[in-house]
Amino acid sequence: MKNLLYLLIPVLLISCSTDPQPIDYGQDACDFCDMTIVDRSFSAQAVSKKGKQFKYDAIECMVNDLHDHSEAMAIQQVADFSHPGNMIAVEQALFIVNDSLKSPMGANLAAIKKESSIASPQSADTYYWNDLNAYLLEKDPILGFE
Repeated sequence: MKNLLYLLIPVLLISCSTDPQPIDYGQDACDFCDMTIVDRSFSAQAVSKKGKQFKYDAIECMVNDLHDHSEAMAIQQVADFSHPGNMIAVEQALFIVNDSLKSPMGANLAAIKKESSIASPQSADTYYWNDLNAYLLEKDPILGFE
């Protein structure tokens, strides 16, 4: 019985962690639309303060899903488009909407680090995290994108 307790303690501690688990591209499904997450350039994830993991195939899926959640998030991060697969905190990101970007759900939305050399692209709309939700909901109040 004592040995079982020693095995369960680490499992319980890990299950309550707010550290994000890596996205298993090609295997994990989006928590909003259920599509398989495959593109490292547009993925996103969040972790609740209780340690629940949320993974998304597109930034717009995370925005819409978090709009529906009442639980507080400890971590919200998005893929850095200029370094696919590298995740950055939403507060460190500049969000770009441009027709040349083909995000999985059609919002043509990607994120880059604010201090990136391409952070001021021509012919693109740019948003900070706090403004992105309003922009997406303005595009389509139900889905948040076209």
